[in-house]
Amino acid sequence: MNVYATGLLWVGGAAIVAAVLAYLIRKYGAEEGRTANNEAAGQVFTIVGGLHAVLVAFVLIALFDAAGDADQSAYKEADGLVAATWAADALSKETGDEIRELSRTYADTVINDEWPKLADGQEVESNGWSQIDRMRQVVASAPAEDQWQVDRKTEAANRLWQVYQARQERVGAAGGGISSVVWFVLVVGSVLAIGLPLLFGGPLMRTHVIIVATLAATITLLLYATYQLQNPYAGSAELGPDAFRAAIERFG
Repeated sequence: MNVYATGLLWVGGAAIVAAVLAYLIRKYGAEEGRTANNEAAGQVFTIVGGLHAVLVAFVLIALFDAAGDADQSAYKEADGLVAATWAADALSKETGDEIRELSRTYADTVINDEWPKLADGQEVESNGWSQIDRMRQVVASAPAEDQWQVDRKTEAANRLWQVYQARQERVGAAGGGISSVVWFVLVVGSVLAIGLPLLFGGPLMRTHVIIVATLAATITLLLYATYQLQNPYAGSAELGPDAFRAAIERFG
């Protein structure tokens, strides 16, 4: 089942449950004092709903930013890999060929080994780090006969350091997510925000039921979006290794 169908089921289910609760409470609950509760319950709802909306907005913005940063880190890593390969080509032919082969192997490792683990939220335990270190050793041991080659050697080393830093950011983004404490606050706050309107009164039961169902659907939609965005390599974000596929094509 795709993400949209699952989202519709969650949102629709929450709306139906909230509507049923609102209907039952209005039908079988005491009518006395219900309308008078609107002012008191409304004031509490304003505080609870406002705080909850701020928290959900903050979490969603942070997740959107994290997904964007993860995408930028992947392209920064792949671009650094290509730049290091091109800089190494200015050294000896043997060095350039070895760096190119190591870069291609590293990109294959990221695509075929690391990316599925990132999508599943698993710890990345591949030989990617050792491959970067091997490239660094090859560049460090390469001879430089003139200032041009010295500059290219320095450029290759700097680009490999860029790859290392971007790799750390990419791998770290998969382990960020949302802590259990934040999820607890989000869920409890959602229940309180939906529960308070059940105390409201009014002349029309149908209008009250629709209002409560709409509120429940909206809050559930935001929680579902939060769940889908907590891992930038899975869910609705689902960043792919396109940057590394493009890098392999540039290697020739």
